[in-house]
Amino acid sequence: MVNISRLRADTPGCEGQVFLDSAGSSLPPRIVVDTAIDHLRREAEIGGYRAANERLDDLAAVKTAIGTLINADPGSIALSDSASRSWTDFFYSVPLRAGDRILISGADYASNAIAALQRARRSGAVVEAVPSDSSGQLDLDALTAMIDERVKLVSLVHVPTNGGLVNPVAEAARIARRAGALVLLDACQSAGQLPLDVAELGVDALSATGRKWLRGPRGTGFLYVRPDLAATMEPERLDLHSAAWTAPGDYTLAAGAARFEFWECDVAARLGLGAAVRYLLENGPAEVYAAIAERAAYLRKTLAEIPRVTVRDRGTQHAGIVSFTVDGLDPVAIRDRLATESITVTVSHRSSTLLDMTDRALPAVVRASPHAFVSFEDLDRFRHAVAALP
Repeated sequence: MVNISRLRADTPGCEGQVFLDSAGSSLPPRIVVDTAIDHLRREAEIGGYRAANERLDDLAAVKTAIGTLINADPGSIALSDSASRSWTDFFYSVPLRAGDRILISGADYASNAIAALQRARRSGAVVEAVPSDSSGQLDLDALTAMIDERVKLVSLVHVPTNGGLVNPVAEAARIARRAGALVLLDACQSAGQLPLDVAELGVDALSATGRKWLRGPRGTGFLYVRPDLAATMEPERLDLHSAAWTAPGDYTLAAGAARFEFWECDVAARLGLGAAVRYLLENGPAEVYAAIAERAAYLRKTLAEIPRVTVRDRGTQHAGIVSFTVDGLDPVAIRDRLATESITVTVSHRSSTLLDMTDRALPAVVRASPHAFVSFEDLDRFRHAVAALP
């Protein structure tokens, strides 16, 4: 069981408000803020280059901490400025030609789908969506029927942005890899709230962000690439960090996932990301994950008991996102009304998860995402506010 008193004491931002947007950009613990600000102050004292050189070991330790969290070698991890950057850096490096197939899911996020469609237009490949089953999760039978030797990549979303379902990633990855397809997992909504073991999941690459459930700074993310695969790939873009200029007409790629990194970065933010991951590890990932799941389950149950409220989450296994609508009220108006009572939620619009939301005829849903630092008193205050909506 998590020590919620410690979590709340370490999170000054949670006092005086009900914060339910960790699926968007969570409240960082004090150690994350202090780590980033202390480095910015050091940069102001001696300059960015010297300040970074002082922290080379600490920067390397960021990958070590992430590797511990996801059961990966640090050399298989590249740091970036977002999950989207990580996802696209890998995706655009996968060779595609006319006739190749890219499979996405009904829960795929807009950024991923747009990138897939752009590459399909340029290469002559085709993008096809794997349907959802009756529960709303990825239909494994449909995936099995669609897989053939022309499928070059399967884009999987662990947890969608618009609801709390958890897709059967390990099972889908086994199906895809038996046919020789690469599997790219978008874990931006699962890193920090669900167990991630890249060996057990069997994915070729995984992208994640720091700002959501990991509670790191904005402008941070990471990419995992299976080591033997990384050694065969050349990213679309390179610089003097991802490659070395070894002769007037030649260069050599960096080893491992580092070839997906650029030299220039926000050092303070990356150090903050490392602090966030270590904070999670110190508090016990399993205990934190259980606390998030418990709070989300409580919201699903109690919101469903309120007249006019419909909980919109699908799937057979659920994560920390709780989506809902209220009859006769616009989700944006609900969000804004709750904000006046110091309750923070957000709205997921149809355009962010077009296939799923269109299939369900939902223009938007309210999204509440409680982290482990949210108290049950906070949750009750939130549900009473929802029940009192006009």
